[in-house]
Amino acid sequence: MNHDNERQRRSHGNSNNQPRSPQDRGEGWGNSGGRNSNRGNGGSIRNEERRDQQGRERSASRARGDFNRTSAAPSARRKSTDLPRSIAFDVLNQVTDSDAYANLVLPPALSRAGIRGRDAGFATELAYGTLRMQGRYDAIIAKCTDRPLAQIDANVLNLARMGAHQLLGMRVASHAAVSETVGLARQEIGAGPAQFLNAILRRVSERSLDEWLSRITEGAQSETEALSAAQSHPVWITRALRESLVANGRPAEEITDLLEADNAAPRVTLVARPGLSNRDTLAKYEDGEPGQLTPTAFILDGKDPGAIREVRSGRAGVQDEGSQFVTLIFAQAEVSGTDERWLDMCAGPGGKAALLGALAAQRDARLVANEIQPHRADLVERSMQAVPERAIERIQVRDGREIGDLEPGAYDRIMLDAPCTGLGALRRRPESRWRRQVSDLTQLTVIQKELLHSALKAVRVGGVVGYVTCSPHLAETRFVVDDVLKHLEGVEAERIDARAIAREIAGEHAEFGDDRTDIQLWPHVHGTDAMHLTLLRRLG
Repeated sequence: MNHDNERQRRSHGNSNNQPRSPQDRGEGWGNSGGRNSNRGNGGSIRNEERRDQQGRERSASRARGDFNRTSAAPSARRKSTDLPRSIAFDVLNQVTDSDAYANLVLPPALSRAGIRGRDAGFATELAYGTLRMQGRYDAIIAKCTDRPLAQIDANVLNLARMGAHQLLGMRVASHAAVSETVGLARQEIGAGPAQFLNAILRRVSERSLDEWLSRITEGAQSETEALSAAQSHPVWITRALRESLVANGRPAEEITDLLEADNAAPRVTLVARPGLSNRDTLAKYEDGEPGQLTPTAFILDGKDPGAIREVRSGRAGVQDEGSQFVTLIFAQAEVSGTDERWLDMCAGPGGKAALLGALAAQRDARLVANEIQPHRADLVERSMQAVPERAIERIQVRDGREIGDLEPGAYDRIMLDAPCTGLGALRRRPESRWRRQVSDLTQLTVIQKELLHSALKAVRVGGVVGYVTCSPHLAETRFVVDDVLKHLEGVEAERIDARAIAREIAGEHAEFGDDRTDIQLWPHVHGTDAMHLTLLRRLG
């Protein structure tokens, strides 16, 4: 299987494996000073005032007479920490410093270190949980130091968040949470920062989570601000999610349940690709349970999916059940006339494309998988390794916005999984909530509209387009579809009732609302990512 001639290869330098200099390790633990910076936890002390009678430099807290430190003798204090905490700290720093994605850097780090089982689970929860609850922990840390968070070195702040998560979000004994995290600070960024971190974490440990939640929400200017601080979501996201709940016929009061679901670690869900695998086969080898909505989903009980033979071969894959569900609904929508040529317009990283390819093979259809980024096209090809060759027309690298003009009316069925804010997958991509800004919507919705317009031109009359986003935001879902249908030139389209198809697949018990033709899934209701699907049929 070859990519077409437009394909370009990209190479990425990887500096993460290079030795870190003292500066890179954060030995400048204040924002502008090094380890000998004139900073303490409170006021400033000149370096000459911090030396003892032998001329050795003392820590700032010792020089001030602030003895909020461990009672252990220097020879007995931890100088380092265990490997799982070190890996979690490295992941947080890559996310902070290099805009890396935790789900991409953590698994290979665990593999390189040979960490499995409980230790791998500990490192995963420490890294992901710290990222999810970063907003809550920042609010708590701010009350444990008189230094503004913006003036605390990023490495120290990441360690403080890690320590807070162990103290307030995990079953780690207080003394272990503090001593191990401070030991990691001594190992990585020096004794001075470790002393500062020790003071913060001891103050965090003085109160329970409920007490801290009460403290950080008191004095909030609105209920939304208080809820956002407690549930660790930016205010604009909390507000947008509440608006989407109401617009989709759900009570505004469900916002708390939704935010809590975003903060819960999701279980690993596999897709048994039809004709290649099935849930019974997976159940013979792995402990787990079937999904609730689809005949293809199998939920694992904690095992590393990379160790599963079916996953390694491509006959099964890791895919959220919501993603599987909207793909199956789209594939089951009725097409008038032939149903032989399908397009996945934005196919990367390939989960939906592989599921569509498996379905296409069963129906003697052919799939074109399109992706604008060459490196993501590589991921698509890897995901589709087990799909029969007869079902794959090609994997191509092209801007999907061009396809409607280049191939008008060429496809019977088009899936458009549009690029979006990803607000529906915050539980799986914990760093996304802190990276996305409300201003991102402007650029993304323009692209979404252009892609949908292109898809409606590229599908033939009587064909079906599935518009999918992993976001429930109204600007990216309902408003995009309404705007495109209103301003289409030379093309007519109508909405298809996706709920009827959804109930055929999931059963009549499934809850999808009664006054809409589209589908909006919710983590707290369906146990899936908050996927959106609108089905459209081209009329003319």
